[in-house]
Parts: sequence; structure tokens; C-alpha cells
Amino acid sequence: MENALKKIVAMQKVGTPVGICSVCTGNEYVIEAALERAKETDSVVLIESTANQVDQNGGYTGMKPADFYNMVYAKADQIGLDRSRVFLGGDHLGPLTVTNLPENEAMAYARTLLHDYVAAGYTKIHIDTSMKVADDDPNERLSDETISRRGAELARVCEDAYQELLKTRPNAVRPVYIVGSEVPIPGGAQDPQAGMQVTRVEDFKATYKAFEKAFVDHGLSETWKDVMAIVVQPGVEEKDAGCEEYDRERAKDLMASIKEFPNIVFEGHSTDYQTKYKLRELIDDGVGILKVGPGMTYAMREALFALAYIEDMQLHGVHEDEKSHFIDVLEEAMLVDPKYWKKYYQGTEDEIWFKRKFSFSDRCRYYMPYEKVNTAKNKMIANLRKYGINLATLSQFMPLQYTKVREGQLENDPEVLIRDKIKYTIDEYLYATRQEQLVK
Repeated sequence: MENALKKIVAMQKVGTPVGICSVCTGNEYVIEAALERAKETDSVVLIESTANQVDQNGGYTGMKPADFYNMVYAKADQIGLDRSRVFLGGDHLGPLTVTNLPENEAMAYARTLLHDYVAAGYTKIHIDTSMKVADDDPNERLSDETISRRGAELARVCEDAYQELLKTRPNAVRPVYIVGSEVPIPGGAQDPQAGMQVTRVEDFKATYKAFEKAFVDHGLSETWKDVMAIVVQPGVEEKDAGCEEYDRERAKDLMASIKEFPNIVFEGHSTDYQTKYKLRELIDDGVGILKVGPGMTYAMREALFALAYIEDMQLHGVHEDEKSHFIDVLEEAMLVDPKYWKKYYQGTEDEIWFKRKFSFSDRCRYYMPYEKVNTAKNKMIANLRKYGINLATLSQFMPLQYTKVREGQLENDPEVLIRDKIKYTIDEYLYATRQEQLVK
């Protein structure tokens, strides 16, 4: 079956600026909010897992591709969103997490990874072979030929996996492919002083030509027609202190160049924290897919902290010993196991203390699945359900949700409030992408 995501390319090329928001997360609150918002707006939703979140060994979420697939679609069924409205993607799929291995071993791992994603039913695949592995020369730039050769090898695996999938699901949708990786690794930039460079037109065109040739050389001429986007850096990046905003003037040559290619659009990564107007400019200028990750979990973290403050105020005194101390438990987990934030946060001890909680890089998202953190979160939610959320504290810490509760638009339940907080960020992207047009 033809992949409906190709409508983005078709519409862009006739001058209709339509795209889609790619929600890159393993967080269930964010996934639920995105699915609910798609149903509420009669739209579609694209949810992606990254190579380090979900892989053949479980990733840091503990889920394999089939597990993630089943989880997302089970939630869609529960919400009442038709499965045809839900797209699943895999982000940065390649040897990303095994770069310490030589090519033969790293690519063997990557082949299994890509196979398992496609065999599970994912329909949007970002093939990323831009990273060096152990036996690549550390002093030489990885050539376009090497990157594209490895990418084509993985595309062949995907095609074989799709044919395998058709045996059990005859109506399975063909995957579309994204190539290139002109962006920092998943998780965001590590060096706060690093300069942001817009992809040069000649580099974008060289990437296109190298991949096209590699696909043809590997007998994948028909598969090349399913490559719908190339990842470029239009000059945006989420950072510890916010983001690098999109500058149309700076990116005008790159954006003009996409008009020369009738079958592809750009995919933009790390669009977190752009204003909805900047996001719309990206779509209008030729970016068809806007990737967002920390921006969504940051909204969830804000909601959880707001609820923690509400709990702290309402249980003051006689119920003091029942408090969850969610924020303190999260802080302790991050201190005990600093691997997810240590190299991202610089500054004094006090500055890093602040960043662990409030940095826009949102490294605390990695700690939400930890048992003690999850237990504290569940205890906080149970407390708020047991004692109720006072309208006064709701107004103080979640004023937008307070108004909706007062107007009868929203249930005064902690998890409903969390999802609604996330939907404000989702709505920024829905404004920008006009993705509801994809279902017409």
C-alpha cells in the first residue's frame, strides 16, 4: 500500500505548505496526548522512537520495536483514533549506539535493528549511517560514499523485511525513507558554545547524489522512489538555555534549492522551543517534517512539577508524612546515576543543580522510567486523587488548566491535567504544519 506520508511531498510541490510534526519520544503521557489531540482535531499523528530508546535489546525504555508498535496502537485503539491516522517512525537508525565496534560488527547490529523496525510495521525509517565506527579513520571526514554505501545496505535490509512482513500482513503500508543526518546526535548538542551552521547547498546536493547512486548500485532504484526527505540543518537547535531560532535569511539558499528536487522535502530535527510562527516558516520554506522531543517532555515535566507543588501545599501539616517528594526523588536518581546529564550541563554546582530541574535540554526525561521516580510519581497522583486538587492551588500552578476546569472543558484529574499541558506544545506544531489536510 502507498504510504500516505508521501502526500506531504505532493502537496509541497504544488505550493501547498503542509507538513507533519514528528513526536520523538518513549514517554507514555506525551504519546497519549499526541494521540488524543489527533482525534480531537480530526488530524493525523507521527510518533517516532530513536535507536537508543527502542532497539532489538530493549533500549533505555525496555521496549523492542514490536513492543513499542503494540503499545502505541493499543493506546490509539483505547482512545478511539483510527489506526490509519497513526504513523510510526524510527529515528537515527543505524550503528549509532555501537560506534565502538568495527564496521562488520556495527553494521550487523544495525541490520538487525532496521529489520526489526520494518518487520514490526514501522512505516517511516530514518536511515542514519553518518557516524564513524571503530575502524574508521578518526582524523578523516567520513566520506559521502561510505555513508551512502552503508545506508543503501540498510535500505536493502528494510526492503527484505517489508517483503517478509507482507506474508503475515498483506495490506502492510510500504515504508518511506529519510536519509542524511546534518544534525547533532539524539539528545541535543553537548557543547553550548558550538556554532550553528546551516547546511551548505553543495553539501545537500552531494548527499542526494551519493545516496541516489548507492541505491542504484545496490539494485534499489525503485526503493529510491520511496526516499521522501533528506535531513538538513536549517539553522535550528534546542539547547540547554533555549534554542537557536530559525532565520529565514540565513537559510534562504538552502531552502531555495529544494525546489529543484520534485520528489523530496527536507526533514528538520531539533525544532524544539521554536515559536509556532518560526515553525510555520520552516514548513512554508520546504521542511516537510518537524522533529520534536525534549520540547514535549519538558511540558510534561512542567506539569509534574506543578502537581508536586500542589501536593506539597495541600498536604502541608497533618498529611506531611504522605507526601511523595517527587522532585526530591527525581533529583536523587539523577545524582546517583549521572550518565544522562553529566556531559550536557556545565557551570557552578548551583547552576548545575538548577539545570537538572529546569534546563530546556530536559535530561531528566531519561529518569522518568526509573522505579523510584515512577513510584514517587504514582504516589503523587494517588494523593491528588485521594484529597482532590483544590481550585486555588490549581489556579496558582496550572492557570490555563484551571480555566478549562472552571469552564467544564477539562476534568480536574492529575493525569488529564498532565496531558492537557502537553497539548499546548502539540498545538504549536499543528498550527505550523496544517497536517489535518493530510486526511482530506
